[in-house]
Amino acid sequence: MKVLVYGAGVLGCNLANNLFRAGKDVTLLARGKWAESIKKDGLRIKKMFSSRTSVSRVPVVTGLAPEDGYDVIFVAVRYTQIGSVTDALRANKSKNIVFVGNNVRAKELAASLPEKNVMFAFALSAGHRECDRVVCIDLKKITIGQLSGAPSNEALIGRIFEGTKYKVVYEPNMGDYLLCHAAFVIPAAFACYKTDGDLKKLRGNTAYLNRMIDANIEGYRAIQTAGHEILPKADKDFEGDAYRKTCLRFFKLMCATVLGKICASDHAMNAVDEMDALNRDLERFFDETGVDYPIWRSLEKEAGKYLSDKAAFGSAES
Repeated sequence: MKVLVYGAGVLGCNLANNLFRAGKDVTLLARGKWAESIKKDGLRIKKMFSSRTSVSRVPVVTGLAPEDGYDVIFVAVRYTQIGSVTDALRANKSKNIVFVGNNVRAKELAASLPEKNVMFAFALSAGHRECDRVVCIDLKKITIGQLSGAPSNEALIGRIFEGTKYKVVYEPNMGDYLLCHAAFVIPAAFACYKTDGDLKKLRGNTAYLNRMIDANIEGYRAIQTAGHEILPKADKDFEGDAYRKTCLRFFKLMCATVLGKICASDHAMNAVDEMDALNRDLERFFDETGVDYPIWRSLEKEAGKYLSDKAAFGSAES
């Protein structure tokens, strides 16, 4: 099976590296000096809490021509970069496209590629890219599937990841999964911006952490009111005490340890445009439901200078 990973940030590099090391025929699409670096020195990845930097000689291309054929293309670019790649995907002859990462307009995106088999995925890896390597944590878990009502891709997904070390979670309703994921992530991004990326400033501030949970719950209420499913299923009882206690433990851990930098602030501070666009599109969705979200808006206001009225799906380099 011939695979292209389109985008060479943390998510794309980890995905390409894991597939390559499992013996898959995978190519990484990168641009600029980063592409030159990978071609010359290999794809260099340093895992958090390890002194070792691994090197994989993953093949690299710098573009996607209409005649380039792949069994599947994983698109691992920021939410704000998607608009800059859809024309190339539409013109390309490959059928199976998987968008990896944050997305709250999945249905609209799939509709813009009517001749493609569009899937969505979210991989549990995080970190940052340096000039010559990626520094990250990679849990090798990916949630992947299609939109609700679309034909099942479970068998295809099984073939793609067969023989890899990934824990693959097949999700047949990725649109709602990604909506819910954004409703959880954005309040955490607000916290990162409130503290200028230093979440340890919130250590012991239980009142603020509870407001983060309240904002998440406001988002879930709007999603549910609009007729969408709350996913993952473990979050269905989001109004209950057990959910709040679980979230509070996680946020306390995030603010007291390096986990906050790895899982939240690294990405939030390096991808302000993405978080800003996700927030704007989520708020438009909330407004359409008619559900108020005062705590969400108060946290947004406290995030200050980082958030603006930028539109999603802008153009940027991969």
